[in-house]
Amino acid sequence: MIDKLSLEEIKDGGNFETLVAEYLRDTNDSQNNIPTLVEVSGIGPDGGVDILVDFTIDDRIKSFNRRWLVQCKFRNKNISPSEINKINIPTLIHSYKASGYLLICKRSPTSSLTNLFSRLNRECKHSYHYECWSGKQFLQKLSFRKDLFEVYFPEYHKFVTSTKIQS
Repeated sequence: MIDKLSLEEIKDGGNFETLVAEYLRDTNDSQNNIPTLVEVSGIGPDGGVDILVDFTIDDRIKSFNRRWLVQCKFRNKNISPSEINKINIPTLIHSYKASGYLLICKRSPTSSLTNLFSRLNRECKHSYHYECWSGKQFLQKLSFRKDLFEVYFPEYHKFVTSTKIQS
């Protein structure tokens, strides 16, 4: 049934960013003491950062913070390095005192973008982290967040609800 979940239900890039922020906001896991702070950059040019996510992690010895910069690309095409070439990602990470950069695409990253992020992960002298999720990967992560379906995926929610009633 989860294969019917589709990002086509999301109306625009703003709704996509809000969905991503809600997903990240609710990764708060009280069992592991990982509270999160999620800040959305707002409307207009964002300089390569749509969302800031701060995690405070308690490993039972010491608490420490980890910050991620999140960029959302809600385009009906695969995302290549040319889509983000105006951003110096390592400098951006450094300027925000972050640990890493996450790019979430509606479609998929091209192999050249995946290769770029792999190279950055291997060769970054500051040990920053570079991640890229395709729309399919993001949907798999969302499959555990049924609370978001009614708001962001109303057609899918209707389908699931009607299927449960008929069963």
